[in-house]
Amino acid sequence: MNRLQNRTRVIILLVAVLLLGAVGTGAVLHAADRTARRDQAQPGGPAVTEGAVTLQKPSEGRKLVFRNMAWGPHRDELTAVPADRPDGPRTASGVQCLRFYAAAGTGICLQAQHGALEDTYRAVVLDDHLRERRSYPAAGIPTRSRVSPSGHLAAWTVFVSGDSYAGTDFSTRTSIVDVRDGNLRDNLETFDVIKDGHPYQAHDINIWGVTFADDNTFYATLATGGHTHLVRGDLAAHTLTTLHENVECPSLSPDGTRIAYKKRVPGLSPDAPWRLYVLDLATMTETATAEQRNIDDQAVWSDTGTLLYALPGDYGADLWTVPADGGGAPRRVTQAAVAPAYLG
Repeated sequence: MNRLQNRTRVIILLVAVLLLGAVGTGAVLHAADRTARRDQAQPGGPAVTEGAVTLQKPSEGRKLVFRNMAWGPHRDELTAVPADRPDGPRTASGVQCLRFYAAAGTGICLQAQHGALEDTYRAVVLDDHLRERRSYPAAGIPTRSRVSPSGHLAAWTVFVSGDSYAGTDFSTRTSIVDVRDGNLRDNLETFDVIKDGHPYQAHDINIWGVTFADDNTFYATLATGGHTHLVRGDLAAHTLTTLHENVECPSLSPDGTRIAYKKRVPGLSPDAPWRLYVLDLATMTETATAEQRNIDDQAVWSDTGTLLYALPGDYGADLWTVPADGGGAPRRVTQAAVAPAYLG
């Protein structure tokens, strides 16, 4: 009887091993097939062709540069389209970025360097022809990037631990560099914090999502004690001053009067807590936009009255617009794109 039981157990074990092996082989083959298909352009996707892409001010009209997410040989490359035809044919640069932004002929490109055991990351300052000017090791997974209107300063945020802003178990590192001389402020958490008019110190401070007013003043999110705050940064004074609560990933309007941001709205799912709002800096009045879906992005102002942002799509992310005044309705402007920047 014992022999029969042992034989049965061995047979069951062998069958289980064979089934697991088949499942594992199938998963590997499926992943390999999906990876191979990612390198092939898909029917109905945007047209993407290799060409010259620069960050120079266009001689005619404006252009939009973003990370191309469409499957094919140019996936993850910076691509350019006319700003008035964002869904038109894309020109691919050959330069790959996870996060990107540009202004006044300067670009900041956050890249992954794939290793045998793990990936590492770096922040690369690009010139107007997308050539590398300087690079800096990045301490974690890239998430946000910005350039000052003059092109003199670049900022980036990475996750040092954790991979989402939705919860509380994460840590960020935000840096600002003067691209003219390489002067690097490696960690904005070393700045002096003025909270509610008083000096403030805490061990749980996180800073992310810089947006520039000029070459000295910037805005960002500061988190501490379970709350987020909009802060105004002063590079020369080395200070961060709180202005308004419940503001994340701010984006300053072209006229410097308003901040677009994602706001945690009570009652929403902890995994999808944000809605897109606009804050008037003079009155601190909040306006909810017509976008009612969860926004986990740092919006871009396409003009003084319109916001551009990414939402999940079939190939990673699509770009949408919505009026900043609370009216209108969201509209998808192009698919398979993320990390946009307007030039001109």
